[in-house]
Amino acid sequence: MSAAEAGAPALTLVSHALCPYVQRVAIVLHEKGLAFERRTIDLARKPDWFLAISPLGKTPVLQVQGQSLFESAVICEYLEEVAMPVLHPSDPLQRARHRAWMEFGSAVLNTIGGFYAAPDEAALQARAQDLRSRFVQLEEALGQRSAPGQYFAGPDFGMVDVVFGPVFRYFDIFDTLPGVDDLGLWQGLPQVQQWRAALAARPSVQQAVGADYAEGLRAFLLARGSALSRRMQAVAA
Repeated sequence: MSAAEAGAPALTLVSHALCPYVQRVAIVLHEKGLAFERRTIDLARKPDWFLAISPLGKTPVLQVQGQSLFESAVICEYLEEVAMPVLHPSDPLQRARHRAWMEFGSAVLNTIGGFYAAPDEAALQARAQDLRSRFVQLEEALGQRSAPGQYFAGPDFGMVDVVFGPVFRYFDIFDTLPGVDDLGLWQGLPQVQQWRAALAARPSVQQAVGADYAEGLRAFLLARGSALSRRMQAVAA
């Protein structure tokens, strides 16, 4: 009897609890109504079996019928090809444009990494300005939508939304930390704020992380020894 016949999910998502790229794949799986199991690993202590299926040693990995796919973009494109609903625009030019904004989302994630790892207050302020400049670019892009709606392309949830759900989730924690509000990351960006709220309310985005995600992210940030960590420690003291 096959796994499908036995009622077991044919897909296994090898995950790290905090990885935003894992979240992308989980969101797509939920949007397409595909049953899957999660297998969570500690990237600080990578098991041998994981290194055997992930040549780059990174999550996510999607195991499909005994084969392993790695890299979130590749996994999401595979899922787009094999399951409905379609999350990319049908027009080739618009599809290419959306893929470009997905790459932009990955660049924002890199900037977020620089923000929470900033070693001192001056670097933290500089990374905050980098983030704000990215959000200003997003505000301009949202203002060019051809149809009204709450998502990147207007009324339809798509792959760009998949990418930015995990991006904005970081700020559910960041925005509660001392002094972050003073950085003015969201000031004068109403469309970005509305988009962020719409993504946060999307069931697939909510279901992409475990119930202990916020606690885990706080612990991760506190352990960084960064300027942001010291702000957190000052509150806890």
